[in-house]
Amino acid sequence: MQLAAAASPRATAPAGAPLRVLLVSLFHPELVRGGAQQICYELFEELKAQPGVAATLLASIDSSYPTLFKSGACITGFDGRDDEFLFLMQDYDYWWHKTSSPRMIEAFADFLHTVRPDVVHFHHFFTFGVDLLTLTRAELPDARIVFTFHEFMSICAADGHMVRKTDRSLCTRASGVRCHQCFPERSPEQFLMRRLWMLRHLAAVDAFTCPSRFMLDVYEQWGLPPARLHHVTNGQRRYGTKLSPPVGPKNRFGFFGQMVDTKGVQVILRAVGLLRAQGFSDFVVEINGENIRWASPAVREEVESFLAAERALPPEAQIVFHNGGYHIDDLAGRMARVDWCIVPSIWWEIFGLVISEAWMFGKPVICSNRGGPGERVRHDIDGLHFQLGDARALAETLRRAATEAGLWDRLRENLPEPPSRPAMAEGFLGLYRGGADTSNARPQNATTGT
Repeated sequence: MQLAAAASPRATAPAGAPLRVLLVSLFHPELVRGGAQQICYELFEELKAQPGVAATLLASIDSSYPTLFKSGACITGFDGRDDEFLFLMQDYDYWWHKTSSPRMIEAFADFLHTVRPDVVHFHHFFTFGVDLLTLTRAELPDARIVFTFHEFMSICAADGHMVRKTDRSLCTRASGVRCHQCFPERSPEQFLMRRLWMLRHLAAVDAFTCPSRFMLDVYEQWGLPPARLHHVTNGQRRYGTKLSPPVGPKNRFGFFGQMVDTKGVQVILRAVGLLRAQGFSDFVVEINGENIRWASPAVREEVESFLAAERALPPEAQIVFHNGGYHIDDLAGRMARVDWCIVPSIWWEIFGLVISEAWMFGKPVICSNRGGPGERVRHDIDGLHFQLGDARALAETLRRAATEAGLWDRLRENLPEPPSRPAMAEGFLGLYRGGADTSNARPQNATTGT
């Protein structure tokens, strides 16, 4: 089944009036960290600085912050800030991705009529409900609806990661039988109905965007029209500039991110163990991570057992573990402590904001060879690839990085400029106004990275 043809043309703001844009975000980045919400907030801040644009943010929140829920409220202001609001998630159905609360649906509809946006830009449907796309079209028939994919949740019931539960391999295609193998308690027919449900509500969208080009083929193959698929990269404001090259060997490696299964910190720890077993210890690894509580029991036990064993080693022999989150203003100091940034994700990793941050500070990236990192980092030109999930391959790459003379300097010279926030906003503004820059249009030969 293919998605229905595009709806009727959308009107833009009247002459002389600002273009009103409502950004709908999965979580608020100051409450729950994550790439999707950070990018949405970066875009929100950039749009607010644009002449002729009025931006409003609606970010969801779940029970992680129960005291933010007000009795009887569905949508509230956030921290006294202008144009920032919280959607207080309630009664969410995680299979159909819809809210079962009529009050929440009514509150969202009322909010749309209060803001009266010309453009509604969804950066997720999770915690809101995919059916709110159709509701938005019904309530605001002349608005333009844009949807940015940050993973594959509409395609994949396994948290949108497209990693097979049977053997943890990357999945390249969804089907009733293949999905049933991952969820044997659900029949193939249920996955067919889920797909039809998703396509039904995604049909309300005028333009879809992906931050990585390999995603475009995946979504077209699944059923979205190529004419409505666009590539708009994730941009960030600059938090600093390239740091001065350190003196001496380039043998300090850093991980920055969530300590959950898909981010692959366990692959780094296994590689460290392999290098030590081979008698190689002339390196330093620093882990900057948080949210180990969200890892699977097996990965959490592996990580915590490794870290417990580290404490029995002399301090100079231990890996360095910076527990907990860090403010973005601390990033320069943490990046200054390492020479390389490791991105060992074991899923498709759609974009990898940490890659942009590493480039910002002049740090080459060592990453998995698939998905977004494999697309962005050019092997042996501005960074290094290793086989996704392969600790032995990572160990070999770390040894090479720590010992090969001139490698770090050569790769650093070729580092690209990280995508900027103004460039991202320009790309989206083109879509908001009914078109797209040719640089953002879907390429004819985009690949899935498979």
